[in-house]
Amino acid sequence: MRVYARWIGIGAAVGIISALVPVVQGRIDLKDVRGPLAKITQSVVPEEAQPPSFEGLNLQELTVLPRRVTAGLPGGRTAELTLDPDLQRGAQALMERYKIPESGAVLMDVKTGKLLVYASHVEGGRPFDVNLRATAPAASVFKVVTSAALIETAGLGADTEQCYRGGKSVILQEELDEDPKRDKWCATLAQALGRSLNVVFGRLAQKHLKPPELEAMAGAFGFGASVPFVVPNDPMKIDLPEERVEFARSAAGFWHTTLSPLGGATLAQTVANGGIALEPRIVERVLSGKEKIWEESRPPRVLRRAIRPETSAQLRKMMVETVSGGSAFKSFHDARGASYLGSVTVGGKTGTLTEHSTDRHYTWFVGFAPSEEPEVAVSVLVVNTPIWQVKAADLARDVLRSYLAQKARGATKP
Repeated sequence: MRVYARWIGIGAAVGIISALVPVVQGRIDLKDVRGPLAKITQSVVPEEAQPPSFEGLNLQELTVLPRRVTAGLPGGRTAELTLDPDLQRGAQALMERYKIPESGAVLMDVKTGKLLVYASHVEGGRPFDVNLRATAPAASVFKVVTSAALIETAGLGADTEQCYRGGKSVILQEELDEDPKRDKWCATLAQALGRSLNVVFGRLAQKHLKPPELEAMAGAFGFGASVPFVVPNDPMKIDLPEERVEFARSAAGFWHTTLSPLGGATLAQTVANGGIALEPRIVERVLSGKEKIWEESRPPRVLRRAIRPETSAQLRKMMVETVSGGSAFKSFHDARGASYLGSVTVGGKTGTLTEHSTDRHYTWFVGFAPSEEPEVAVSVLVVNTPIWQVKAADLARDVLRSYLAQKARGATKP
C-alpha cells in the first residue's frame, strides 16, 4: 500500500494552501487580515526583551504558590509562569482525584497564546509530561482538519448534506458506496462533526479530497511537526494512505495521525482565532533570587494562517454542535438537559479510540469558550484502562467551569 506522507512538516503545505505563512514576530490586527498575513508589521524586539535560554526548564516539577506558579531553571534561576495558580491547582487535583492512568490538560488564551493551565498526571509508573507526547491517536479530533479541507479545498459548507448507513465504530468497504435504497439517514457536515459520524466523513473525503490535499491541511494545522514551544515536544504524526478505504478511515480519525495535548490546544486556538495560530507561551519572567532579570514584553508571536477567516467561522459554528447536541452533550449537561456552564456556549470536538492490544482507551476533547467570542482554548487527553471514571470531555468541562467561575468573580489572571 502506497503512503503519501509519513512525517510532513509545515513546509510541505506551502504552495498548496495559499494562506499558509511562516512564523513571524510582529503586531497584527486580526480583523483586518486577508490572505497571507500581508498586514503584519514587523517589529524589532529590543535586545533586553529577547528571552534568555530556557534549556533545562522542567514543567513536570511546578511550584504552585498562592499567587503564582514557578519552575526551576539551571543556575539557580526561577521561571515565573503564565499559569493561573487557582486553575492549575484545580486541574491537577481533578486528575489526582480520579486517579487517571494518564492525562494532560492545557488551557490557552486565544488572543495571546499564554497558557493558563498546564497539568499532567501519570498514575503509578514512571512519570512523564503527557502534554508533550504525541503518541496518542488524534482519533476523531482529526475530523476538524478534514472538515476544514472539505470547506476550503472542496468548497463544501456546514449545511452540505450526506446520506449514509452504518459506520458507528468502523467503516467498511460497502458502507462507502452510495445506495439510495439502503442509505436511510442523512446528516449535514455540521451534524456529522457534532455527532462524530464516521462514515459521513469517510464518504465525503473519498468523493471530494485527495490524500495530498488532506495532508496539506493537516500541515497547516501543525501535523508533521513539533509545536514551537520553550520545551521540546513530539512532532504530531501523519501517515495518510492512498488506498480507498483506509484513506476514508484516516479522514474520519481512525489511526494514521497522532496528537499531543499541547498540539490539541494550538489546533483549538487556531480555529477560535480566525484561523491564525499563535505560539503557546508559558514563561512570564525569569528571576535570579529576588531580582527580575527578564520579563516577557514581546507581542504575541504568529506562527501561520492555517485557514481562512470564513472557514474558521464555519468550523466554530459546527463545533458548537458537539456540545449542544452531539458527542459531548452528556458531559456538559445534567440529566434534565441544563448546561453546567449556564448561558456560556462551548465549541469543541471529542475523540475516542481504543487500542485493544494494550487495553488503552483514549478520549479527547479540544475546544474553546465562549463560542461567540472565544477567550480560551482547551485541550484534554485522558488515557484509561477498561475500568475508568472520567472522560476527557468531563475534565475539560470542569477546567472551563473553573475558568468561567473565576472570571465571574473578577479573579482571572491578567
